[in-house]
Amino acid sequence: MMNVKVIAFDADDTLWVNEPYFRRTEEKFCTLFSEFLSPHDIERELLKIEIGNLGLYGYGIKGFMLSMIETALKVTDGRMNADAIEKILNLGKELLNEPIELLEGVEQVLQSLQGRYKLVVATKGDLLDQERKLKKSNLTQYFHHIEVMSEKDDASYQKLVKHLDIQPQELLMVGNSLKSDILPVLNIGGYAIHVPYHITWVHEMVESQVEHENFKSVTHIQEILQYLPL
Repeated sequence: MMNVKVIAFDADDTLWVNEPYFRRTEEKFCTLFSEFLSPHDIERELLKIEIGNLGLYGYGIKGFMLSMIETALKVTDGRMNADAIEKILNLGKELLNEPIELLEGVEQVLQSLQGRYKLVVATKGDLLDQERKLKKSNLTQYFHHIEVMSEKDDASYQKLVKHLDIQPQELLMVGNSLKSDILPVLNIGGYAIHVPYHITWVHEMVESQVEHENFKSVTHIQEILQYLPL
């Protein structure tokens, strides 16, 4: 990784806690309508509707709220009342107001890298929500650029590389999702370090093992420092 000039970090579940909040909200939502279907069946229906709506709403809490409403309409066969809609909206607002809990070692890593590399955030999600979380995290000072992507695919990373005026081999991506943070960057010729998180959204899971000369996997984010000239 001697040629790396820019290090991009995923945000959710790489810099701070995110997926556990969604899981908790999902459990509350499934309980609300358990008289119509089992929580497991509601969860499965919600996932199907969420994935189907990604092209319309993108990633993030607002799209999740709309998918919960659509799921509730489906499982109740259109018999959902205004009170139920209000409860779903309140679940979404609670999710938006969850505290920002930095993952262990994140700020120490950023402090070690600042001034030696150009640091950026490359994340999916709702722009307003991600900007809010970044501000609440108090990490803004470390980053040169924030890129909120509608999708993390080869083309999106090529666009990022072009915007940063670097070559693909000068980019290192650090993230928890093999599907979104690792494979597309390797595909365009960049470097990638996987920092697994203990919970991963089903849509982000991949079955295959990654074997690539530009790929590393670590247990904790502090371990990425061993691969970088400091």
